[in-house]
Amino acid sequence: MKVLVLNPGYPVEISWFTRGLARVGARVLGLGDTPEAGLDPELRRALSGYLHVPSLWDEQAVLGALRDWPLARGLDRIESLWEPAMTLAAQLRAGLGLPGMSVETTQLFRDKEAMKAALDRAGIRTPRHRRARSAAEVRAAAEAIGYPLIVKPIAGAGSADTHRVDEPADLERVLRATQHVAEVSVEEFIEGDEFTYDTICADGRILFRNVSWYRPRPLEQRTNEWVSPQTIAVRRLDQELLAGGLDMGPRVIEALGFRDGFTHMEWFRTPRGEAVFGEIGARPPGARSTEIMNVCCDGDVYAGWAEAVTTGRLTQPFERHWNAAIIFKRARGEGRIARVDGLSNWLARYGRHVVEVELLPVGARRRNWKQTLLSDGWVIVRHPELQATLEIADRFGTDVQMFAE
Repeated sequence: MKVLVLNPGYPVEISWFTRGLARVGARVLGLGDTPEAGLDPELRRALSGYLHVPSLWDEQAVLGALRDWPLARGLDRIESLWEPAMTLAAQLRAGLGLPGMSVETTQLFRDKEAMKAALDRAGIRTPRHRRARSAAEVRAAAEAIGYPLIVKPIAGAGSADTHRVDEPADLERVLRATQHVAEVSVEEFIEGDEFTYDTICADGRILFRNVSWYRPRPLEQRTNEWVSPQTIAVRRLDQELLAGGLDMGPRVIEALGFRDGFTHMEWFRTPRGEAVFGEIGARPPGARSTEIMNVCCDGDVYAGWAEAVTTGRLTQPFERHWNAAIIFKRARGEGRIARVDGLSNWLARYGRHVVEVELLPVGARRRNWKQTLLSDGWVIVRHPELQATLEIADRFGTDVQMFAE
């Protein structure tokens, strides 16, 4: 099978999925606006060819370049695992008559209001919501929905430009902060814990599923610099804590007409135990979440996804042996990393449960924590018991500190 991957080198997780295609025997082509010389050498070895285009946002020009590229003859599939290029992938499929997610279905995954409207029709609990294109429409939506509420981009990914609003005075500040966003979704704020429901599907069948727990919820992670954000792939899926989301997830996928590939859904569990939909992407999660799925299952979701989209099956066993957590660390201060305190003691206590330590070295410039969840580094840990995993993760957050100056 010949598969074209859009933007195969960014973000880094996409290169791992691209290499997964090569591992299952696909002939893999890449197309992107990064010069081929700028691609990772391992990724370049996985590609049978690469087409560099000046821009990914001129659909007709990209389609013309693809039609003129001899290596693209006989393409079987076009895949995009990067949210901004999903619509382009659908347009290229339509232009070349290839199977895969249509422009109309893609729109349901890119437009948060269209997404929730479709789920409302299917009887799935979503936050009360409205589309707004102006400050006046945002104010009207806020009055209709009530406070607290959330304002976020219609077509955004992750929690960028997402704001909690507790009162009218706060809304004016958020309106100023989101002036650059053409359309926003104004939504009911749902109190509770936030989880994921991640799948690999083929022909509408769910072949792999994962639930991760965000601690604290992403909006708090993006708001408070002192937080050490955690994402935990939960070992046992047969617990009451997760039942509502596990029931909701397949119904969401069916209602939106998703057939093949990776999905990443976020949902809330309220203090009363109600499961409420958050949003869903027709793509894998970022921020190394796929890595902790691999640790949790001692598996390879990159090759698993590749096998599912190329053959319609998943022969690799995924058995959940571990709770796996990634914990991100933010340095205190500005400038370059000056020291790391407490790491050796933490490793002495928990080292046998540590899978990976990837912290910025002393002398490296600190990253902007508002622009990347990866922050100034991370650790990955695993343990068969959830409570022990939470303890190890929490102690890394409190006992290990990085300082910049």
